[in-house]
Amino acid sequence: MLILLPPSEGKTAPASGAPVDLAALSHPTLEEHRRRVGDALAAVSGRRDAMDLLGVGASLRAEVERNRTVWDNPAATSSTVYTGVLYDAAGMADWDAAALDKARESVRIVSALWGAVSPADRIPAYRLSMGTGLADLGKLATFWKRHLPGELDALADGGLVVDCRSASYVAAYRPTDSPWVAVSVQRELNGKRAVVSHMAKHTRGLLAAHLVRDDARPETAADLADAAAGMIGDALVDVSLTAKAKGPDELTLVIAG
Repeated sequence: MLILLPPSEGKTAPASGAPVDLAALSHPTLEEHRRRVGDALAAVSGRRDAMDLLGVGASLRAEVERNRTVWDNPAATSSTVYTGVLYDAAGMADWDAAALDKARESVRIVSALWGAVSPADRIPAYRLSMGTGLADLGKLATFWKRHLPGELDALADGGLVVDCRSASYVAAYRPTDSPWVAVSVQRELNGKRAVVSHMAKHTRGLLAAHLVRDDARPETAADLADAAAGMIGDALVDVSLTAKAKGPDELTLVIAG
């Protein structure tokens, strides 16, 4: 099983520690590509029009400024650097060594800067989204689409891929040789169900934590639905699975309104 997560927009910058060691990250064959993206990010972040190029507002100026020294900034496990709704719900910052060991093999965070990292990989904080275009690299989703399939398909090795990413990150990698299930979330209120956004991140985070900590290792979409059903009565009120002719099957997690 391979669980795919999006990065968080907000990140907690480590206060101390050694800088990132690109050779020590998961998928070391991506080192050259990570270096190219990071160098381009540092250069763009020093420009007068950096805020516009990176698509961020004035309130994030300090984060953009920090990009300029991305290779020198302190690094920490991505489980503590990535913050926000999904990661808070997963409680990832508090995962113990056993959970991180499992996540090292079964969880990948698809990133505009790193391509893909595990929660145990040490990274600095940065500000960059997958929809951004950087100099001669072009759109980062297109850039990583050339480099991620070989790495992540090999990691999945034909096993089930559980996709909790948003659309811009799906564009960077689509599984080709594995059963693939996209996770959606709906809220049920007064007998009616509707798609939600904020709570979708929260619920996907709960699912990721549930799968990492559970001894079960689903091999099929049906197995995944059964595993997710273990959350009913706690976070969920219902789970359904829809087979799709094209693209991933869809696992829908239903929360109470």
